[in-house]
Amino acid sequence: MEQKFMTIDHIPVEIEGEKNILGVIRKRGIDLPTFCYYSELSIHGACRMCMVEDEERGSLMAACSTPPKAGMKILTNTPRLRKYRKNILELLLANHCRDCTTCTKSGRCRLQELAHRFGVSEVRFPTDYNQSPKDTSSYSIVRDPSKCILCGDCVRMCSEVQNIGVIDFAFRGSHMHIFTAFDKPIGETECVGCGQCAAVCPTGAITIKSDRDRLRTDLNDPRKKVVVQIAPAVRVGLGHAFGLPEGENVMGKLVAALHYMGFQEVYDTVVGADLTVMEEAAEFVERVEKGEKLPLFTSCCPAWVKHAENRYPQLLPHISTTKSPMQIFAPVIKEYYKEAEQETVMVALMPCTAKKAEAARKEFLAPNGKPYVDYVITTQGIVQMIREFGIDFESLEPESIDMPFGTISGAGTIFGVTGGVTEAVLRHLMSDKSRSEQKALAFTGIRGMQGIKEANIDYKGTQVKIAVVSGLGNADKLIDKVLAGEADYHLIEVMACPGGCVGGGGQPFTNAEGKDIRGAGLYRSDKLSSIKRSDQNPVIEYLYNGILKGREHELMHVEYQSQN
Repeated sequence: MEQKFMTIDHIPVEIEGEKNILGVIRKRGIDLPTFCYYSELSIHGACRMCMVEDEERGSLMAACSTPPKAGMKILTNTPRLRKYRKNILELLLANHCRDCTTCTKSGRCRLQELAHRFGVSEVRFPTDYNQSPKDTSSYSIVRDPSKCILCGDCVRMCSEVQNIGVIDFAFRGSHMHIFTAFDKPIGETECVGCGQCAAVCPTGAITIKSDRDRLRTDLNDPRKKVVVQIAPAVRVGLGHAFGLPEGENVMGKLVAALHYMGFQEVYDTVVGADLTVMEEAAEFVERVEKGEKLPLFTSCCPAWVKHAENRYPQLLPHISTTKSPMQIFAPVIKEYYKEAEQETVMVALMPCTAKKAEAARKEFLAPNGKPYVDYVITTQGIVQMIREFGIDFESLEPESIDMPFGTISGAGTIFGVTGGVTEAVLRHLMSDKSRSEQKALAFTGIRGMQGIKEANIDYKGTQVKIAVVSGLGNADKLIDKVLAGEADYHLIEVMACPGGCVGGGGQPFTNAEGKDIRGAGLYRSDKLSSIKRSDQNPVIEYLYNGILKGREHELMHVEYQSQN
């Protein structure tokens, strides 16, 4: 095969199928700045920070939207380009609220980072930014129009990947802004709270809503016993923020950090996941045997449930009545401590911003009218708390999760990656539970980061048809086929975030490759676990014979009703 080359800053670089010059430049090891480019989204070309110079013609072109061609001679760092980029940054800063020290995104803001990188010490243009008030109507996110640079990342994520489209550009030229329909508060739109818009926002224009100040008050209140549960995906998404390898399991260090901060008991949401497997598997078998309300949709993802309520109310009877692991484990913990002298405060450490809205739903209130989950703190939120406490995370000695809920299964651990819920349920249902057959599940098509996956599994002579979907845009494509009679399944797993919870809106942002690495981290944890199935976990038997006995439906099931 003929090799094709182009030169980047006078050095030949082979073209190996890259779709744009930007890919070739980055392969060369040059960090060409961008605001509006993500490989998972369409090419927008709005920010113009990635402009490069054609050495032969002297013309400028956007690297993100220009295909590579053999023989091209590209310059990335000429005086002309440096001046050009600095001018762009000054113009953006002139139209941007520059209260950086009090901005939630300070230290993680791409605009701030590039202003430092290019030595922008003054802004020559008059300040003229949108002074609209913050939109705090959502449980999950906060919008601050004064920080928006009109890169369009949030718009494309919401419409192209999630197919929700609750935000878009309005007006033209210097009057252009990003609005919801009729400028409604975001909490009054069909936003599902997935937080993917906040994940790709390079500035503080869309950020995750925080409850850290209230939580710190409770941590210092001797009348309260603050207990935390940690979702599976958090353990492989947090370490990179502290300089550890992406996807490394830092559960032990995280437990140590939480104990240091004053959390009296630290538990693993995998126990809740194991309970979810038991209940959802039983529900699935009942529906298959009766041939009723199929396909069964999983119910672990609150953004998916909200999307179904908004767009597919006819599917609500098909969504599993089993609560999410967080909402199953929370009442178990509060029941366990109900006789304690201190008031139990339940904190859920989640990769998901939509969990904040789930915790506030009326279906998940305790009999006293209070939520079973008092706080949902995202992975990003706990990273900030660890830094606030001055903890040297990398040097922490790992600690174990607390008893009596200190035993977990590998099946519950893989809930954090797309396909994990399905695999965990199938491990429990398989008639042949030998280790070889359990391993074989990994090769049936339910693993991997593809947006839509399909598999056929034999269950007692019946070929069970399964679909696994991540990303709500992919979910819509599959559901349209199901409703049109073009596809037929028994079980459909839906996760709103691409890649599953490892790519949740509350996680430190990573690209598709990073999500794959995080998922591999969860599978490694599963491989090292001595307990492969949820029904093998002795804690589950202990709970069914104790706290849950006679109260299984009350504490672990819910039926969603149309909100329209």
